[in-house]
Amino acid sequence: MHTNPANKPLHGHRVLVGRARHQAGALASTLREVGAEIVEIPFIEIRPPRSFQPLDSALRNLSDYDWLILTSVNGVEAMWERLKELRLGNEQLAHLHVAAIGPATRKSIEKCGLKVEVVPSEYVAESVVESLREKVVGKRILLVRAKVARDVIPRELRTVAARVDVVEAYETVVPKSSAERLRAVLNDLKRKPDVITFTSSSTVRSFVALLESTSKRSEGHLWHTGLLDGIKLASIGPVTSATLRELGLPVDIEAREYTIPGLVQAIASALAT
Repeated sequence: MHTNPANKPLHGHRVLVGRARHQAGALASTLREVGAEIVEIPFIEIRPPRSFQPLDSALRNLSDYDWLILTSVNGVEAMWERLKELRLGNEQLAHLHVAAIGPATRKSIEKCGLKVEVVPSEYVAESVVESLREKVVGKRILLVRAKVARDVIPRELRTVAARVDVVEAYETVVPKSSAERLRAVLNDLKRKPDVITFTSSSTVRSFVALLESTSKRSEGHLWHTGLLDGIKLASIGPVTSATLRELGLPVDIEAREYTIPGLVQAIASALAT
C-alpha cells in the first residue's frame, strides 16, 4: 500500500541542506522520507589537515594513552584512514577506553570494530565532560577532532589532572563554488527554501561567509537585505544555536535531541499545519 505523498508532514516544503557534500545524504534522505523537497548546497568542505605529523605521531604511540575521545564521524573516518596508511591495526587500540560525542559518531566507531564505552546524555562537549570527569582523573587522553573546535573538553578535563593531547584529523573550509549557487537559490522564488538546516557551528560560520562573499556590506547585516525573509533557520542543538545568535541570525527551530533524526523531527513539528 502506497502512502499518499500529501500526507507526509513536510509535503510541499523545500529544505536547504548545507552539510559537507559527502555527509548530506543522511539528512537529505531522512527529510525526503517525510515529504520535503531538498536543495543541497554544501556550506563546508572537509579537507585533510596541512600536516598529518601530529596525528601520525599520536597513533604510533597509542600505548601511551588510556582514553580516546572522538567528536565527529569525520574524525573517526580520518583517523582510521591514517591507521591504514601507517599499517596499524585495531589491536593497537584494544586497551583504550573510547568516548563518542553522539550516536552517529558511536556507530562510525563501532563499524571500525571498536567498542564505545561512553556516549553522553546530550551530544555536546559539556555533556562529554560531565560523563568523563570522574573516570579520567590523572589519565592520559587522546582527543581527535577538527582543526577549529571549541576547547571545552581539553580545558575541563585538565582540571581533574587528566593529560589531554589534542590532534587535528581534518579541517573544514568554505567551498567557494557554493557562493553563487546559494545566492541564486535565495533570489529565486521558485527555488527559495522554507527552511535552512545547520548541523554544526562550522556550517553556520561558512553560511555567513558564503553570503558575505556575494553581498554588499553597505546594506548592513546580510540577513536584513531580504534574502532570508520568510525562511526558518533550523539548528541541530544549543551550540549551533549559540553560533547563529552570535552572528546575528535567528534560531527558529532547534532539535530537542541533537541528532539528524532529532533535527528532522523538530522541522516537521515546526512546519506542521
